[in-house]
Amino acid sequence: MTATRYKPRVPPQRTGPQTTTRRPIGSFRGNPSSPFRHVDLLLVGCVFLATSFGALMVYSTTRGATPPYETGFLKRVIMFMIIGAVLMAATALFDYRRLRDYWPFIYGGSVALLVLVLVPAFGESRSGTQGWFQVGPFQLQPSELAKLGMIIGFAGLASQFRGDLDTTRVLMLLGLCGLPMGLVMLQPDLGTTLVSVAVSFALLLVAGVRPRVLGVLAVGAVLITTLVLTSGVLKEYQVARLTTYVRQDQAVTSETDEATRYNLDQAKLAVSSGGLTGQGLFNGTQTRTGMVPEQRTDFIFTAVGEQLGFVGCGVLLGLLGVIVWRVWRAAQLARDDFGTLLCTGIMVMIVIQIFENIGMTIGIMPITGIPLPFVSYGGSALLTMFLSIGLVLSVHMRRFS
Repeated sequence: MTATRYKPRVPPQRTGPQTTTRRPIGSFRGNPSSPFRHVDLLLVGCVFLATSFGALMVYSTTRGATPPYETGFLKRVIMFMIIGAVLMAATALFDYRRLRDYWPFIYGGSVALLVLVLVPAFGESRSGTQGWFQVGPFQLQPSELAKLGMIIGFAGLASQFRGDLDTTRVLMLLGLCGLPMGLVMLQPDLGTTLVSVAVSFALLLVAGVRPRVLGVLAVGAVLITTLVLTSGVLKEYQVARLTTYVRQDQAVTSETDEATRYNLDQAKLAVSSGGLTGQGLFNGTQTRTGMVPEQRTDFIFTAVGEQLGFVGCGVLLGLLGVIVWRVWRAAQLARDDFGTLLCTGIMVMIVIQIFENIGMTIGIMPITGIPLPFVSYGGSALLTMFLSIGLVLSVHMRRFS
């Protein structure tokens, strides 16, 4: 018996011209590595919720001001939110890996701005700090952008070493971090410098520097900080702001110390008076009477605690916590060292600023004038945060490409 041979089925031949069209949406769905399929919508949503929360609190602290300031600060916050959203989207669409070739220009530009702001003909002084450019009706603070520029510069240089860090390369990384920090100290702005120090230590650890070396650097940082506080580089009121939190139970020693202690006491009173649910939005006693200084900027958290209480503080901290978690997740999922270092530096920058800002309002950290990320009033700080989140989104979106 002869076996039947299998004949494959041949599809019928089509006659005439044939055209194949691929719809863009079909290509988008069929390409699992497309960056647009991996946008972190949770991170984006929490960023906009936190900034909207901040805009509401800024309005609550300036609501009783004389027109046009009553709504002027709110309008500016909304304007910066719109500009920041555009910058965040543009940065997310930009492939972050190209920054590995351009990081010297970004880092060099941020350092150049720090040098330029120290020149009295270009920079503006406020509260004893030479740290702003006057751009029309707005002020630009280059130290905020310099923190992000330092992170990009460190990530670009360290990624070229691929974990092979000898003494010379470690010194190169330290010099790269130390230059902008030294220029910021000349303003002087110890708060921003402390944030940069924490970011530098985290980046060095992730880059592969030995813990023993980091311990030596930590001792050196403490010695330098002590030297700065005792050498007369800072003015008396600046030293008082930085040291008052460790002398809260001691007697007042000067008028400057008394003024600083008063500010801290008012901030603590505002936070503690909120109780569980707060005194109600726009109804805070300290807020309405203007007892807390710089409440829309440095001490914005006092308005949250006073008006919305423990519940409102918990909601805000929850939003900020989710933002930190998503940035940390992006650092873990990054497919290269450059992306990991970028996200790590941004995450630490956000965490340190949250801890320092909230800590100084409740008396456990020095008063350094560091804004609360996404919440405090300040165009430079808000735009820097939006740019930073845009870079994180770019890393997250391209983890499969």
